[in-house]
Amino acid sequence: MISTAHTAAEAGALPAGEPDGGSCATSLHLGSVTRAQIEDFLYREARLLDDWDLGTWLTLWAEEGTRYVVPCNDDPDGDPARDLVLIDDDQLRMRLRVERLNSRKAHREYPHSRTNHQVSNVVVGTAEGSGADAELPVTAAFTVWRFRNGKASYYVGRYHYRFIAVGGELRIRSKRSVLDMTELRPAGDLAIIL
Repeated sequence: MISTAHTAAEAGALPAGEPDGGSCATSLHLGSVTRAQIEDFLYREARLLDDWDLGTWLTLWAEEGTRYVVPCNDDPDGDPARDLVLIDDDQLRMRLRVERLNSRKAHREYPHSRTNHQVSNVVVGTAEGSGADAELPVTAAFTVWRFRNGKASYYVGRYHYRFIAVGGELRIRSKRSVLDMTELRPAGDLAIIL
């Protein structure tokens, strides 16, 4: 398992918007994206979340058709269209969530918790579709540690991403954070972004 503490220095050297340090050509073919490029992208995302740089985190996402979902623990395959989920954000709701978390109005997160997002077991699927509609499925295991008010809590699960290419760069089209935990009791709530 590689934590953001290990990769922060490496990820810090990456220019903004270039998850692989610039090796993506002007035209990015999703079929040629390597696991190392995806891992660098995911480590950068983890670092941004741990640094509470949520505005920059939003730039990792596509501008249209985005979805961030965290299904309920008892229904990991839950569909937000018909099932209760913990989080179901489109682009507008993600922006509003970031605005709230960055303000003093988010009492559960002011001052901010200290977090450590750890990503491992990255598996890159085969690109699906073609042209502007092409998407790259990626899964990865995660553990997110949250430290607040002298207490430690954790979230454990699996990410399910769909990446697209925009202007020669990877962007997140959707992210589904499926919790392996059978209940939220160890964590108490879900006030942070997984």
